[in-house]
Amino acid sequence: MPILKKKIPLLRQEEYPAIIRACQFNAGLMDHLRPLVQAGITTGEIDQKAHQYTVQAGHLPAPLNYRGFPKSCCISVNEVVCHGIPGEYVLKEGDIVNVDVTTIVDGWYGDQ
Repeated sequence: MPILKKKIPLLRQEEYPAIIRACQFNAGLMDHLRPLVQAGITTGEIDQKAHQYTVQAGHLPAPLNYRGFPKSCCISVNEVVCHGIPGEYVLKEGDIVNVDVTTIVDGWYGDQ
């Protein structure tokens, strides 16, 4: 079976500032969400806050509508390995929570 070789595009130096801005915004979004992740809040409420923060800044939440994904971020709790869909689940003390956000800033993807 032949090995498929796909060229990975490399950033040009003049593109660095754009990707840095996207990643910096995304890091700020994580800082904004971190205090919300506590017992008593639903994963859907965290998603709503992520969406509001992103859109108010003039950016796009990358997961929203990607291949039908219905939310603006992925929130995986406990045994959910990745790409959990936020909803009505209320976080409990001791839950293991992963919030995965990706933002499109001026056409560039910031991913945390």
